[in-house]
Amino acid sequence: MKPSVLIVDDEPSICASLSFALCKQYQVKTALTTAEGLALAYQESFDVALLDLRIGEDDGIELLQRIREVDPAVVVIMMTAYGSIRSSVEAMQKGAFTYLTKPLDLEELQAFVSQAVEFRALKEQVSFLTDELKNRQFYDRMVGESAPMQAVYRMIDRLRDVDTNVLILGESGTGKELVARAIHNLGKRQKSRFVVVNCAAIPENLLEAEFFGYRRGAFTGALQDRKGKFELADKGTIFLDEIGDMPLSLQAKLLRVLESKEFSPLGGSETKHVDVRVLAATNRDLKEMIQAGSFRQDLYYRLNVMKIKIPPLRQRKEDIPLLSQHFVQQFAKEQNKQIKAIEPETERIMMRFDFPGNVRQLANVLEYAVIVCADGVIRPKDLPDDIRISRSSAEAAAEVPARGSLAGISLRELERIAITDTLVKNSGRRDQTARDLGISTRGLLNKINEYGLDRHNFPE
Repeated sequence: MKPSVLIVDDEPSICASLSFALCKQYQVKTALTTAEGLALAYQESFDVALLDLRIGEDDGIELLQRIREVDPAVVVIMMTAYGSIRSSVEAMQKGAFTYLTKPLDLEELQAFVSQAVEFRALKEQVSFLTDELKNRQFYDRMVGESAPMQAVYRMIDRLRDVDTNVLILGESGTGKELVARAIHNLGKRQKSRFVVVNCAAIPENLLEAEFFGYRRGAFTGALQDRKGKFELADKGTIFLDEIGDMPLSLQAKLLRVLESKEFSPLGGSETKHVDVRVLAATNRDLKEMIQAGSFRQDLYYRLNVMKIKIPPLRQRKEDIPLLSQHFVQQFAKEQNKQIKAIEPETERIMMRFDFPGNVRQLANVLEYAVIVCADGVIRPKDLPDDIRISRSSAEAAAEVPARGSLAGISLRELERIAITDTLVKNSGRRDQTARDLGISTRGLLNKINEYGLDRHNFPE
């Protein structure tokens, strides 16, 4: 297929002559107005755009910028009968490949268009190689080379330099804050603050003051003026973690700030304007909350302009060996221990486990293993009980249909498996586990102590 060229000039004769000069080697489209040129840029991708500096009453450099917003890869050559150093420099600063003065030398034009096409091809090759490099094991502070994580990395690449609100979804422990930090750290706001607000950790009566700040005397205990999180995050990023736990009364106020970028501190009459990018995260189903009336639909749509969904660890188990090496090195350094290897059987056991607490739980497991490891090699015996027993439970369950009974498995072992699996299912919540097992909470605590099941091995 021939390379494509877009010509935008308000003189029909110039469009016709340039089209005739280039049509043998290129697919050529012409436009006489900026509106027509921009419409064509939206409809199809062009390798090169030839733009007049003045298109009727319109500024060709402005069209250059708008076309490059549509397709950043297009190579633009500016043309003008009013050549000047000032306009030339401005065009080049705005991203023009080169600058030609009318009347055009057609041989020179063809040479530059050919160079522009080669430059576009080179840019695409570099972009491809860059994308290949991005299929790497580490991305900012995140670890993972699986296809689901590569998709997350690519989404961050697309969103890091825009100001669009982003909703980050994922189960507890998947790394939602790491994704938010990567968007900030790798984007254009990286030199400004990244401010975190955990909406679930701040009492409801203090949330508004935490968000918007307050003036001295606004309430009992307000002894001096204090800036809120939005003001602290001005020119930077604010990360609203656990947004699903925000009370309805504050959701309306947050919506107004997102729409107007303005707020007033508690006890103050002045209006403050902020330039803040908002990232929000939750592990809850906001659509269900909207149906239940506990989350505002208009706020949901304001936050959910773009969405990143982080896969749970059970859906990217191929990352477990890489994550394990990373955490073992980290914790060995912290504990000043020498860990030489993870035994293959240890890795196989972890690969079979579903990790309901996701990466956070894996990190806890490996921190435990590093601490108890005695000979520099992490073996199955160094793993917490629930990881090992869960494996035994799966094997026992697989044996039952084949044998038609539970013969050969001790009652003690069955009890231990039942307690462990139920604790895992309930993320370590003892009251719920006791109810599921039909025993008292005190009875469950006695069994946990009897079997040596450490509560901290279960995610919460």
